[in-house]
Amino acid sequence: MPLEDAAPVENTAPTSRDRQARLATFAVFFVQGLTFATLLTQVAALQKKHGLSDGELTILLLVVPLIAGAGSALAGAAASRWGSRLILRLVQPLACAAVVLAGLAPNVPMLVAANVLFGLGLGGVDAGMNMQGVAVEREYGRAVLTGFHALWSVAAVVGSLWASAAATLGLGLPVTFAVALVPAAAVAVFSSLWLYRPEEEHRAAAVRAQVAGAVEGAGADAGRPAGAAWRPIIPLCLAMAFLYVGDSSVSNFGTVFMDKVLHASATVIPLALGAYQLTTFLVRVGGDLAVRRWGPAAIVRAGGAVATLGFVAVVAAPTVPLAIAGFALTGIGLSVVAPQSFSAAGRLDPAGTGVAIARVNMFNYVGFIVGAALVGGLADASGFRVAFAAPLVLAAAIILLARGFQPRTADPATATTVVTP
Repeated sequence: MPLEDAAPVENTAPTSRDRQARLATFAVFFVQGLTFATLLTQVAALQKKHGLSDGELTILLLVVPLIAGAGSALAGAAASRWGSRLILRLVQPLACAAVVLAGLAPNVPMLVAANVLFGLGLGGVDAGMNMQGVAVEREYGRAVLTGFHALWSVAAVVGSLWASAAATLGLGLPVTFAVALVPAAAVAVFSSLWLYRPEEEHRAAAVRAQVAGAVEGAGADAGRPAGAAWRPIIPLCLAMAFLYVGDSSVSNFGTVFMDKVLHASATVIPLALGAYQLTTFLVRVGGDLAVRRWGPAAIVRAGGAVATLGFVAVVAAPTVPLAIAGFALTGIGLSVVAPQSFSAAGRLDPAGTGVAIARVNMFNYVGFIVGAALVGGLADASGFRVAFAAPLVLAAAIILLARGFQPRTADPATATTVVTP
């Protein structure tokens, strides 16, 4: 039968163990955001240190999402057997170490090796931390995942501020990376002790496993384990990819657009990316409350519409202020898609294997790669106004995909899909 939007069932009594796991998951998200920003803020310094051309730098940067996709897939396979706690305990300190090794690398081959190691860590941690976040959300019985992503954004800002401070102090890359990430690795190891163990991670999911077939659908997917079915997660995968096409467009080319199209001053150029990052953070702070009030499908649908409006403003912007406002709107719209994609993937994996979350996470990197290539290629051929029309169209497509984010439940007695009131 047709499914309607539905709000998660509320659980007003999380245990002290649940709160402990939630705090640990916050720590994991914070360390990941700090690790990511600490490396990316030093890309120009790494290029200068190793004398890389722009083309060589582009290839080096593309290594990370390519390898991260493999890391995410491996994490999904491992988590279904050993749980995400073990993955995070092993892989997150590895990601921190990889960034420090990138700073120490004496030559390009060693830098490439460090990037490969970082890519594996990035993909594994991205998948694992969202598995833990979904497990926390299941135990709480209400939307909490967006809050974890908000803290990731805070950590990325902290990483950027540290990079600025380190440059002011004249610190070298090895010291800059080590000061931030040696303590971060220690936090990752310590916090992993509080994460859900495999039996806890899968506990809330186990009660749903017996009715997984009714939720997942029939046909080609019938009879498969819930976490292994592709068909129900395709809308989530596409939405994740389209989100990151837009995100990589803004991150990689937003400042270039401000410079080459609108001829903004050096002081104003960074405000485009700053506006995008700021609104992303602010919306994520209150995102869980909005999801509880209106449901994930409605929030994703509204996010796609706002992001589309933002890209329209960017493409059509005759002035710098309108362009900055467009980038800010884009951040508002896109900010909600990733956490709700992971949350919906968790609901479509009643057995709690983590496979669905890992598969959705892979499309994070697909979108990043496609966005860089698509917008960069169109910009070379037709200019940046035309190039930014590509993420505009894909942001609009998220509106159509929002139905795939609807929570689904099933009646275990009849195995008939029903709607939560």
